[in-house]
Amino acid sequence: MRLLEIKAIIDWDKDVKEATFQTQVLEERDDAVTSYAILSHRWQDGHEVDYNEMTNLMKMDEEERKKVKQRNGYKKILASCEQAMRDGFEWLWVDTCCIDKRSSSELSEAINSMYRWYENSTKCYAYLHDVDSTTFPTKQNSGRFSKCKGWPEWFSRGWTLQELIAPRVVQFFNKEWAPIGNKRDLADTLEKITCISKNILISGMDSGVRSAAQIMSWAADRETTRAEDRAYSLLGLFGVHMPMMYGEGKGAFQRLQLEIIRLYNDHSLFAWDPEGRMRRCGSILADDPSYFRDCDGIWSMEPKWFVSQLKSHMRDRSAGVVGKVMPANLMNFTFLTVRGHALIKELSTCSVGSGGLQISLPIAPYPSSNSSPPLFRATLACVASLAGPLMTIDLVSDSTRYYRFFGATGELTTFPRVKQVFLSYCQGELRSRRTLILDDGTVSFYGFTRCGTFPSGIVGNSVKLSGMNDLIVVIYANDKADVRFAVGFGYYLGNPWTHVIYDESRLTPWKDYAKKAYGSLSTSQADLARNTSDYDVTTSDTASFIKHAHLPRSIWAARTTWGVWNRGNCTVIIDIVVCTGCCRGPLALKTSTADWSGVENPGFMQQALSTPRVWCRDAIDDKRRTQFKEIRWGLFNCC
Repeated sequence: MRLLEIKAIIDWDKDVKEATFQTQVLEERDDAVTSYAILSHRWQDGHEVDYNEMTNLMKMDEEERKKVKQRNGYKKILASCEQAMRDGFEWLWVDTCCIDKRSSSELSEAINSMYRWYENSTKCYAYLHDVDSTTFPTKQNSGRFSKCKGWPEWFSRGWTLQELIAPRVVQFFNKEWAPIGNKRDLADTLEKITCISKNILISGMDSGVRSAAQIMSWAADRETTRAEDRAYSLLGLFGVHMPMMYGEGKGAFQRLQLEIIRLYNDHSLFAWDPEGRMRRCGSILADDPSYFRDCDGIWSMEPKWFVSQLKSHMRDRSAGVVGKVMPANLMNFTFLTVRGHALIKELSTCSVGSGGLQISLPIAPYPSSNSSPPLFRATLACVASLAGPLMTIDLVSDSTRYYRFFGATGELTTFPRVKQVFLSYCQGELRSRRTLILDDGTVSFYGFTRCGTFPSGIVGNSVKLSGMNDLIVVIYANDKADVRFAVGFGYYLGNPWTHVIYDESRLTPWKDYAKKAYGSLSTSQADLARNTSDYDVTTSDTASFIKHAHLPRSIWAARTTWGVWNRGNCTVIIDIVVCTGCCRGPLALKTSTADWSGVENPGFMQQALSTPRVWCRDAIDDKRRTQFKEIRWGLFNCC
């Protein structure tokens, strides 16, 4: 590694005569035998001093020197050199100026070695540039640290995660370079900030790491300037080495997961999003560390303990039911018992192929009548807590590959059977994109506006959705009338659907309401799509679907009209109509379909959240209401 010679830097800064043009400020040293200090800090774009400037310090004219000395990056280097000299060090490593980033090979070597360099350092200086107090902050302060969840920015960055864990000694400094504590003494507070156990903070990665998913969870809320660095900054924590390919974007995180699987065959990497907050279907691998936000407590299991837990589970379920349950369940138990040693070896292997992972997993099918393509539940060699049951994930198959899936319904009727499967880390055909065109230009006639969309935005009036399991929620509001509602659009196993949810509270910001609506619709996608799939769109070139939902405390109703093409594209029209007494409510869910050339035949729609009793303001007489029902909608029990 290349280290700064501390005395040369300080002499140059003070214009000491010994500092001449020939003085070298950087020198190659062996990190295994050299005692050195190392700096951990938050980069500030445009203020740092790079390798080229540092090597030319002695050759600069006075004007250039003055400019360099005024930079915050230079002041950090000088202050850390002065602190290191007081601590008795001759050498210091700073990432901004000790790596020649013009060389891709040197940059790749440095990133792959960085964890080791921090681990081999004698002392690490953690500079908290936004802390001006003389003590380390022990409580969240959103007013002081508004951008970083109430803590100093250093704790929100991707690279500082390994810089906190790897060194044995970490000394924290405030903005003025006054010491404010060390890692060992502040372990309880650091555990609260980072969710990393104090045993690991004090004694390193060999002192309590439970699974790959746990390590990923530490990085879930951390950020990096480059998308690739979200993966590269984790290499040392996993003991993984791989080449740098800046420009690959999120592909770097996929490569990291594949390398971890090659080394450890850790099933916890498949257990991302255990709470179903994101519900992204398709690739078996996560898109980025945020998918592991709820995975801190996951424990990974060795294959022999995995087989033991499977046998124990089946034994408990099979006890006393001989002749009363399906013989296949007992056969599976016997299969595990007889082939236990062979299964341990089988479950220990995993091969990475083109676009997928060849791996053996216990899987059980969901009832075939409830899904097409078929859905399965796979059991993983990990538990959510030490005393908890084995974790499971849902898979959907296209007959050759299996994809991660969310939203499966129905009770399993068979025990899992160990089977070799090909888990895709490409989206494949089941992840084909469908175009949805949103036509809501007329809602403004009644004072409604589109507030926004969740979880992703719409460019213009067009959005791409997945044909497997995807959902987007659009929020509309009339602030003067204090009325708000959400429209959800989605594809579930190739079946498109739409639904309306009106807002009862009206007190929360629209983004919070959108998240609540998204969660409600996510759990009911299967039923919503199944109602649509009852009409076979393959028998006609086009089909239209109309839904009608009364908006409480108003005389309006939201009506969605949408068409489905065999090619998978969809146009949705959102209208606001005056409700003339049909929606005295509460209403039952009803969807109607018609060819484009047919007569419009709207159906009733119930909200997906709570269902209070609602009344129209412009009530009409009973005779007119009865006539309206009979002529327009038929004899439905809606009033």
